[in-house]
Amino acid sequence: MEEASKPLNFIEHIVEEDLKNGFSRADLRFRFPPEPNGYLHIGHASSICLNFGLGLRYNAPVNLRFDDTNPAKEEQEYVDAIKRDVAWLGFEWDKKCYASDYFQQLYDWAVQLIKDGKAYVDSQSSEEMATQKGTPNAPGTESPYRNRTVEENLDLFESMKCGDFEEGTHVLRAKIDMASSNMLMRDPILYRVLHKAHHRTNTDWCIYPMYDWTHGESDYIEQVSHSLCTLEFAMHRELYDWCLDQVVEEGKIRPKQREFARRNLSHTVVSKRKLLKLVEEGIVTGWDDPRMPTISGLRRRGYTPESIRNFADTIGIAKRDNLIDVSLLEFHVREHLNKIAPRAMAVLDPLKVVIINYPEGETEWLDAENNPEDVSAGSRKVPFSQTLYIEKADFKEEANKKFFRLKLGGEVRLKNGYIIKAESCTKDTDGNITEVQCTYDSKSKSGSGTNESLRKVKGTLHWVSIEHALEAEVRLYDRLFIDESPDTHKDKDFMDFINPNSLEVITGYLEPSLQDTAIGDRVQFQRLGYFCVDPDSTSKKLVFNRTVGLRDSWAKIQQKD
Repeated sequence: MEEASKPLNFIEHIVEEDLKNGFSRADLRFRFPPEPNGYLHIGHASSICLNFGLGLRYNAPVNLRFDDTNPAKEEQEYVDAIKRDVAWLGFEWDKKCYASDYFQQLYDWAVQLIKDGKAYVDSQSSEEMATQKGTPNAPGTESPYRNRTVEENLDLFESMKCGDFEEGTHVLRAKIDMASSNMLMRDPILYRVLHKAHHRTNTDWCIYPMYDWTHGESDYIEQVSHSLCTLEFAMHRELYDWCLDQVVEEGKIRPKQREFARRNLSHTVVSKRKLLKLVEEGIVTGWDDPRMPTISGLRRRGYTPESIRNFADTIGIAKRDNLIDVSLLEFHVREHLNKIAPRAMAVLDPLKVVIINYPEGETEWLDAENNPEDVSAGSRKVPFSQTLYIEKADFKEEANKKFFRLKLGGEVRLKNGYIIKAESCTKDTDGNITEVQCTYDSKSKSGSGTNESLRKVKGTLHWVSIEHALEAEVRLYDRLFIDESPDTHKDKDFMDFINPNSLEVITGYLEPSLQDTAIGDRVQFQRLGYFCVDPDSTSKKLVFNRTVGLRDSWAKIQQKD
């Protein structure tokens, strides 16, 4: 009922209108068609959720199709990563397809175009073709090769296919209209010569179809009903339809292209070319670096599929491009992790505390709930001893009344434990505090009955027992760029806005219950944020990545500015 009452987006309205006008629900089919020339990023998530979401709404099949027509940039690594990411997001495709599956059919249709006088081999250079295409305000001029005979074109095209020509010497162009107001219709290129091994067909082909020729024809072969693209393809729709006009047969589904807006994310870039530059120049460690906006990077950082799907659902589908604040994505992962992530205590900037009236050498195991948001999560035991670590920021010698943490003469409660009072502190020769001496109230243990209810203190601190603490490498990730839109500056390169503090690696001290965490496990370090176990972790060395803080710290920085 909740799904039915949810307002439709404009793409769903288009589908509903088609159904109302007689299109059969049984003929609905959608597709997600990535090019395997890089890893999927958060911008692709909207398209994935849109297409597979339509499949779920209408109980219709959705194809995963790899538009692999450029062997110079495409690799099997990217194919595998894309499949992994789509599956991780929680979606199942009906058929796994490749544009390369259709190379022979595309070639045969191109040959028919030549025979019908609708395509010709052009032998101009790319510079000459660019010049003769004209401008938006002036028509183009016809290629001197536009009126080659059908026989000559067929011979040249066959020789192109057989590898008889160097790259750039010939192309196959559609013969449409050099005076069209849509410059894409001014005899667009359909095929070019490329002597590159393809990740699936190896060196079987020496010519490869352009995307505009491949796109609609692949949709048609697969009988896709609605071909959904981002806005930059709006001007291509006329060419998409022209290409379909050449091959569509009566009685078969004719795909319909419709466009929706890209969703750009602040403080990052979502161009695969620019993301590749970050990888190649060593700004990040790889496509799955937790600072990257890739699906694999978000997964490694600790994001959940649910949080990304909820984010995509919240921003919706629009008709105009816009910039989405990354804090909205962070909100969704916080909201989901708050419900599912078990709690644990960790200290990342340690200050030693000695409880001088606690028995030396004694260990007490205290009860701690795993998740206050989930009663079924149960509880665990945490060790308490005479020497503890707390965060340095949680102690001051002197502080005003608004400081509710530990100060000399003041009291705080240790989470799941006792109330302690700071009696004195020790400093090094530079005046830095190295140790705090405290006393504890033995009758104030959490959950011990009426004593706790009689005496309240405002501050509660997290802590770990030094004797039992696990050392771990903790990677504190932050936003990769300091500017909200780093690739929109005309006078500066996006690389000029790299955040030099996007990663800080420290040693953290964790409660021992985290010893058995597995790669990918997510946890809330209480009062600090959400973290997950990195694939670099081993049984001898735990590595945790910070997913996100408990609060939006960037909002505070912007308010100060």
